[in-house]
Amino acid sequence: MTKQLSIGNRIIGPGNPAYIIAEIGSNFDGDLDRAKALARKCKDAGADAYKIQNFLAPKIVSAEGFKDLQVAFQKKWKKPVVEVYKAAEFPRERVKELADHCEGIGIDFLSSPYDEEAVDLLEAIDISAHKIGSGEIDNLEFLTHVAKTGKPVILSTGAATLPEIEVAVKTIRDTGNSKIILLQCVTNYPAPVADSNLRAMVALGEKFDVLYGYSDHTIGEEQGGDDPLHGVTVPLGAVALGACVVEKHVTDDPMRTGPDHPFAMTIDGNFKQMCEAIRAIEKALGDGEKRLMPSEKETVIIQRRGMYARRAIQAGEKITRDMIEFLRPAVGLKPRDILRVVGATATRGIAAGEPIKDNDIA
Repeated sequence: MTKQLSIGNRIIGPGNPAYIIAEIGSNFDGDLDRAKALARKCKDAGADAYKIQNFLAPKIVSAEGFKDLQVAFQKKWKKPVVEVYKAAEFPRERVKELADHCEGIGIDFLSSPYDEEAVDLLEAIDISAHKIGSGEIDNLEFLTHVAKTGKPVILSTGAATLPEIEVAVKTIRDTGNSKIILLQCVTNYPAPVADSNLRAMVALGEKFDVLYGYSDHTIGEEQGGDDPLHGVTVPLGAVALGACVVEKHVTDDPMRTGPDHPFAMTIDGNFKQMCEAIRAIEKALGDGEKRLMPSEKETVIIQRRGMYARRAIQAGEKITRDMIEFLRPAVGLKPRDILRVVGATATRGIAAGEPIKDNDIA
């Protein structure tokens, strides 16, 4: 297993913060200035990377094939599938400009390529990793072309079977590229929380000996989903189970017109909350070593019990069990010391209700 990978200036892998990818999809609405502004918002919200999709409609969809086919989440689209894809194209001649903008504001730029020309374009601007969408998992010639770049391959596995994933991983590794991150994913928009199958993410990592993460499409009820935490539940669970990458679709306004807006998290709202919660849970996970924490040191005294005289004890009197009671706070001897106190002699007079200390017994 490749224990760690570098993407941009970040180390990805166990012991490092999860790498949070903000997927903009088509939510730039054909406006490069808007795409730049959204990148800044994602950076401010806590994302590590800002990602677009890099496709040309004629190279990804068939007009003939989709002529009478509009199912699943695409049923909600008011235009033919081919037209929607055409409107969502990011102009390839502007990709470098957006990448340079991201570098300037301090957020990694990523893009999902959907044809070999797109891969080559991204290589020309020295992209730090290639994120491959779930739909390409059995496009083996394409996976080979991507893998031969030698860059890390972040591969989503939505709607894929285990044998399909196995072939995809082998295809990448056969090029000599072992820099693989598998993302568990449910390919529906929105995805039901109950379908998330977070443990499958861990199983993929163990079976294929790779780093793993989650590409999540869950959202809250206010957007048609079923997550009571508005799209935050699954990413938090993923990080708790060891995800080193988390990907989410984002927008500045889910009410805007466009195919990706309705199921995307609001950058300034739930996405920012998700980023903050991920960083909080990473701290909460700790290092696995059980020990007294600094914040507990005073509460130990007030919550545990100490040894107190139930009645007055005279100097030289032999102490019996009925002379002792255990009360909070834990001042003086502890309950565990009872066996060496019973039968011992009091070295001084101890008043009723007074704590019994080590030098009070012979």
